[in-house]
Amino acid sequence: MANIDRNGVLDLLRDVIDPELGFNIVDIGLIYGVELGADSLSVSMTMTSPACPMGDMLYDDVRQTLLDALPDDWQIDVSVVWEPAWSPARMSPELRQRFGWQDDQPV
Repeated sequence: MANIDRNGVLDLLRDVIDPELGFNIVDIGLIYGVELGADSLSVSMTMTSPACPMGDMLYDDVRQTLLDALPDDWQIDVSVVWEPAWSPARMSPELRQRFGWQDDQPV
């Protein structure tokens, strides 16, 4: 993949589906940061809860998705962070609506 940018990384990560919610991790709001270097990528992500039973699987899926798409010589770092804590407010507006939350409604 040539000339990858932040949006390209997010598009790749939309292929990673949270099996409990059945939606991609970008729209759920689990991706907190994407930092690109000349031949490196750092992604920070979270889980909906520190006790998430799918946490290891989601981490592995993110890492494998990036390894499969990026050149072999790229340095890829995926880290799980807990601050700030995830909340439904991080979801895309479309997904919030699908779950019945209004954009102006506190969650």
